[in-house]
This record gives sequence, structure tokens and C-alpha cells, in this order.
Amino acid sequence: MAGRCRQARAGFLAESLPSWRPFPDTNRALIQLARAGYDLGILSNVDDVLLKWTRRHFLASFPIIVTAEQVGSYKPAPGHFLAARSLIGSRRWVHAAQSYFHDVVPARALGIPVAWINRKGEAAPDGGKPDQAFPTLIELADWLAP
Repeated sequence: MAGRCRQARAGFLAESLPSWRPFPDTNRALIQLARAGYDLGILSNVDDVLLKWTRRHFLASFPIIVTAEQVGSYKPAPGHFLAARSLIGSRRWVHAAQSYFHDVVPARALGIPVAWINRKGEAAPDGGKPDQAFPTLIELADWLAP
């Protein structure tokens, strides 16, 4: 019985992803950054099809897209960050993310400037520090593109 229940729930996360909405400040922040001339990117731990469904909720475009499907690994493995670095080339960039474990730690380890969107006001679990921290994405946008 337990095995059947687990099988029934196995696809729940992937099936629910297309209905996930961005945080209320996200679209406003992304538009502000895009209008200020920033190229936006997504480093996603999902496959290309699931990301397509998620992207329909965003009002800004993303010239840089790196998915788990493309790099054959999941963050915090370095694949996403190395692929993004290759796409970005010599241009300066900052990686902004909410997940400390999946994003801040590996970005720091690779010397990539990182802004932690610390919506919960948590302490860094490893005692480390991102380059910047903001409680919302709009505050990062205000800092980068006032």
C-alpha cells in the first residue's frame, strides 16, 4: 500500500510547477533591471519543458538560460554556474538567488559575485557571507538600478 501511495505522489512536484507564481516583487524587479540594461538569466534545477511553463509567469525576457537538463546536473553542483560563465564570457555579472545551499555556496566557491535574496531573514548556515543580501528582489533591483 505504501509503495502505491508513493507512486501516486511521485509526479506531484513536476505537475504542480507550472502553476507556481513568482513572488509579488519579482516581475517588477525583473522589468526594472531589464529597463536599466541588465541581461537577465535563469539557472534552473528543472528541465527545459518545466522551465517553459514557469517562464510564462514572467514579464521580462531572459537571454541566458541554463537548466539541469542542459548541464546534466543539479545545483549546488557547479555545472549551471560554469555554463553561465561560458555564456556570459568576460562581462561582469552577479548571481542573485534565494537558496543559500543551492546558489550562494557554489557561487562563492567559484568566485562569482552573489546576492542572497534572504526573504526569511535567516542566518547563513555555514557562517559565510554573500557579497550582498536583500530581503526582496526589488531591493536588489533598487540597489543595482535605482
